[in-house]
Amino acid sequence: MLWYEDEIQRLEKQRTALTYKPNTLFYGSSSIRQWISLADDFKGLQTVNLGFGGSTLAACAWFFNRVTNGYEPDRLIVYAGDNDLADGRHPQEVAISFEYLAKRVKERYNQLPCYFISLKPSIARWGLIEQFRYTNELIAADIEKNHPDWHWVDIFTPLLNNNGKPNADYFIADGLHLNEKGYQLWSSILHNALALK
Repeated sequence: MLWYEDEIQRLEKQRTALTYKPNTLFYGSSSIRQWISLADDFKGLQTVNLGFGGSTLAACAWFFNRVTNGYEPDRLIVYAGDNDLADGRHPQEVAISFEYLAKRVKERYNQLPCYFISLKPSIARWGLIEQFRYTNELIAADIEKNHPDWHWVDIFTPLLNNNGKPNADYFIADGLHLNEKGYQLWSSILHNALALK
């Protein structure tokens, strides 16, 4: 986990420099990190972007207490797991990392509304698509059965085109990360999940 140290220190410095009290934590990998329109997309909320590039769900669980130290949010929104599968981890391992993260959240915040954004289908990682589907199934089922404070947010299906493949309209040239239109879609879906107007 040492290779994340610079990013974690960046987030710690960001916290000390904040001039407002965030009520909504966005936490996860580069799909969160690169969401530059986040504050504008959720103007009704006091958001903070706690994404760190290249992070896995395992890393998010590992660094959770350190990254969220000092925050007292009303809700937590998470996207991670994509990189775990790309690094060769199995869906069951990613599901275990989610369990570890959920435990950390419960220990720190007790009953906090949490939202897990499903792993996204991407052009760059289409060869792993069945693992992505299975990981989503495992985590969604776990949330429904064991985690009443967590909510499953499906962005997998909306990112597909009519042929069942990732819609290129939502991705930048690398075929992995979202473009502005992709984030607009995520924002709309999350607004519905959060029951925001």
